[in-house]
Amino acid sequence: MFATFYPILFLFILAGIIAGVFVFLSIFFGYRTKLGRKGDPYECGLKPQGTTKDPVPIKFYLVAILFILFDIEVVFLYPWAVISRKLGLFGFTEMIVFVIILLVGYFYVLGRGALKWE
Repeated sequence: MFATFYPILFLFILAGIIAGVFVFLSIFFGYRTKLGRKGDPYECGLKPQGTTKDPVPIKFYLVAILFILFDIEVVFLYPWAVISRKLGLFGFTEMIVFVIILLVGYFYVLGRGALKWE
């Protein structure tokens, strides 16, 4: 029974050996330099502003969380769209309730000014 898994095991071992060889070769034959601007952070070709110790505004995290939240909720719409005909009126009503809850949350966020970048 385990004989069918030997090719997969062989593939993992071979991939590990190849990765190890490449890391070994890059350590010994790789070009190294510690001069110039190599260690500077890159920000779209502009000189970095401030330091890494500067606090990040909370609005950044809030917008990121809201994006993830609404993105995940939109993912729930795709399976419904695929089987919407099978669900009938009940499925349609439930999805309307879901979208209304989404819109209430979205307008609440807009009303609180969470998406304003002032």
